Amino acid sequence: MNRFISFLFAAVLSLNFAYAQTTWTADPAHTNARFSINHLGISFVDGEFTKVSGDVIAPSATDFSAAKVNFTIDVNSINTRIEARDGHLKSDDFFNAEKFPTMSLKSVSFKKIKGNKYLLIADLTIRDHSKQVTFAVTQNGGIITDPWGGTRAGFTATAKINRQDFGLKYNDKLPSGIEAVASEVEITINTELVKK
Repeated sequence: MNRFISFLFAAVLSLNFAYAQTTWTADPAHTNARFSINHLGISFVDGEFTKVSGDVIAPSATDFSAAKVNFTIDVNSINTRIEARDGHLKSDDFFNAEKFPTMSLKSVSFKKIKGNKYLLIADLTIRDHSKQVTFAVTQNGGIITDPWGGTRAGFTATAKINRQDFGLKYNDKLPSGIEAVASEVEITINTELVKK
């Protein structure tokens, strides 16, 4: 009998925890994934993916520690302001958007460091390559009530990756040996989350 009561108590606690979780959805009008990459060793080219969707499941309505993060990026939404360059980036030299139309980001862990700073370790999948990437995350401005009565929170996540690790194989070099398009890419993801 004692075992049954213990089991029932544990089940109730588990159920309460599940109901305590809060789902936040990325506002597509205020979410993007930006990147910056060195060109010819002398300048930087930047761009963004304008179609990013995702959600965050947090342990409560006010605490994002140990949240589960799941985002999808539409590769065909790439925008570097130059149509020919966007076309090249969609080709097999880089993303091969026809075969791999989306990228994904799924959290392995999400830990609060201090104040509004978090550390996100996530599985990033580009083309058919997946690697764990560490993001520094800042919560911007806390949790607010927007002008329409919704509840919102904003975050910025930054990381650096080596594009070669993800099969983005373009590798032209200058006579000096400098990469025409650098391997290291700086990533910035900005999102406004809306509480469901």
